[in-house]
Amino acid sequence: MPICASVSGKSLNSAKSVVEYARMTNEETKRDFIREWIAADLAESHKEAPITRFPPEPNGYLHIGHAKAICLDFGIAKEYAQQGAVCHLRFDDTNPCKEDVEFVNSIQEDIKWLGFDWGEHLYWASDIFDFYYECAVHLIKNGLAYVDEQDRETMRAQRGNLTTPGVHSPYRNRSVEENLAQFEAMKAGKFPEGGAVLRAKIDMASSNMNMRDPVIYRISYDHHHNTGNTWCIYPMYDFAHPLEDAYEYITHSLCTLEFENHRPLYDWVIENCPIPAGSRPQQREFSRLNITYTVMSKRKLRQMVEEGYVAGWDDPRMPTICGMRRRGYPARAIVDFCEGVGITKFNGNTDVARLENAVRGELNAHAERRMAVLKPLKLVLTNLPDDHEEEVEVVINPEQPELGNRKLTLTKEVWIEQEDFMVDPPKKYKRLSPGVCVRLRGGYCIVAKDYVADAAGNVTEVHAEVLPGTIGTNPPEGIRCKGAIHWVSAKYGVKAEVRLYDRLFSDEAPDANPAGFLASLNKDSLTVLTNAVVEPALAAAPAEFLCQFERTGYFVADRYDHAPEHPVFNRSVSLRDSWAKMNK
Repeated sequence: MPICASVSGKSLNSAKSVVEYARMTNEETKRDFIREWIAADLAESHKEAPITRFPPEPNGYLHIGHAKAICLDFGIAKEYAQQGAVCHLRFDDTNPCKEDVEFVNSIQEDIKWLGFDWGEHLYWASDIFDFYYECAVHLIKNGLAYVDEQDRETMRAQRGNLTTPGVHSPYRNRSVEENLAQFEAMKAGKFPEGGAVLRAKIDMASSNMNMRDPVIYRISYDHHHNTGNTWCIYPMYDFAHPLEDAYEYITHSLCTLEFENHRPLYDWVIENCPIPAGSRPQQREFSRLNITYTVMSKRKLRQMVEEGYVAGWDDPRMPTICGMRRRGYPARAIVDFCEGVGITKFNGNTDVARLENAVRGELNAHAERRMAVLKPLKLVLTNLPDDHEEEVEVVINPEQPELGNRKLTLTKEVWIEQEDFMVDPPKKYKRLSPGVCVRLRGGYCIVAKDYVADAAGNVTEVHAEVLPGTIGTNPPEGIRCKGAIHWVSAKYGVKAEVRLYDRLFSDEAPDANPAGFLASLNKDSLTVLTNAVVEPALAAAPAEFLCQFERTGYFVADRYDHAPEHPVFNRSVSLRDSWAKMNK
C-alpha cells in the first residue's frame, strides 16, 4: 500500500507522521507470497508454527542485503511467536579457508543490534559433520554417489552446457566397495587437495546444470575455526544446507532467487538421505535486495577492505550493517526500510534514496537538536560587554515538544558558518550580509555592520550589533529579520573533528562499469573537517549519540574515536537529498 497524503482525514505534514504511517502500513499489509505459502502449508499440514533459520557463512560481515533476510526469517518467527515459532541462527561454517571467529562475533552483534534474538537456538553446521558423512556413505551404499579423481577443469568440461548434455566420468561406475574405500581414503588424508571429490550420481543429461552429478564433498587441509584439524573433507553448501535444515527440523527454508535452480538438488538430498523422522523442510526463494549506488557482493566488499579502498568492514561508507551503525543509521530505520521494500519473486533495483529517506524520517522524529559550526567564522557582537554571558533557550526537538528546551550561553564572540555571511549576496540569500538583520538561533536579532578581510579578500571576522529585547520576540517595526542562523559560543565551544560521508560510488550501477566497479568509486565520499566547533554538550555526549546539527544534517558521535578531549562526529545523512537536486 503506498503512502497516501492523509490517514483518516489527517494530513501527513511531517516526516514523523510519514515514518509512523509507513510503519503502520507495513504491519497492516505484511502479506506476501512467502507468508501466504507458509500460512497455507501450516493449514494443510496441521502444524501450529513455522521454524525458520538465518544461515550466514562466517566469511565476512553482514550487509544490508542480509538485513532483508534477517527481517524476513526472524520476522515470520515473531509473527507466529505465540504459537511457538522460532528462528534459528545457524553458522554455515563448512568452508574453513575463508571463515573466522571475527566474522562469527560480528554477525551475532549485528543481528542483536537490529533487534532480533535467536535465544537458545544457535547452531553450527560444523557440529554435525558426522551426520553429513553418514549421509554421504548412505548415498554411496545405495549407488547414488561416487569418488571422482579427475581434475576440476576436466570435470567442468564434461559437464556440458544448456544445449549439450554432460559426459559421464570414467569413475562413475565404480563399485560401491571401491567408492567406500576411496571416500574413506579422502577422509584419512590420503589425497592432496583437489585430488578427489565425492559426486552425487544423478543425471548428466539434466536440463538443470545443478543436477549433473554435482560435487558434494571436497578436500581441504585448512584449519577449521571450530573443529580444528579433525576433518580434511568438507560438504559442499548444496549438500550440507538441506541436511542442516532437516537435522534442525526447519519447516520453511527461505533463500534468495539465485538458489531457485538449486531447489531440485535440495529436494533430491532430502529424499535420498537418512534424515530424522518427521522432518521434511521445504525451500522457497525470494528476490534479493539490490540498491543503486551500492555494491552488494561480499567478495567485492572484502576486496575493498583488503586493498585499502575503505578503512575496514565498518567504514561508514560501506553497506555493511556495522558500517551503517557507525554512520548513525538507526536500526529501526534499517528494519523499516527492509520491510517497506517487501518480498517479491522478481529481482529489481531499489533507489538508495529510499534508504536515506527512511533514515531521515526516523532521525527527524527522534534525534535531538544541537548546534555545531563546521567551517567557523568569528562573529563579534560589538554592543555587548566583553564579559557578557547570557543564557538562551533552544528547542530540543520540535517533533517532540514534550522534551522542552535546552540552555546555551551566548557570549560577545561566537562562531558562525562561513557560508552564513556574504559581502555581496545574491537576491534570494537569507543569511547575514552588511546591513541585513538575522536571528541567532534562540538568541537576539542582529544586524551586520562591518567585517574584516585578509589580503586575498577572504572574510575573517564579522562585526554586528544585537537588537536589545529581541530574544523570543520579533525585531522592532521597520526591521525585517531574514532568517535564523546557528552559532556556537567562541568562549565555550569545543573543537571537534567532523567526517562528512557521502555515497561510496558515483555511478548508479557500479557493477555495470566496463572498467570494473572500482572505477566508479566516488573520490568525494569522505571529507574530514578538523576545525569544526560544537556546543559543549556534544563533547560530553556518549559514543553513538545521534543528533541533528541544526541546518546542517544528522550526525552521530563516532562509535570508537569519539572522546570528550577529541570529539568526532560522522554525518549520517544530509537534511535533504542533495543527489536528487544535482541530477535534476
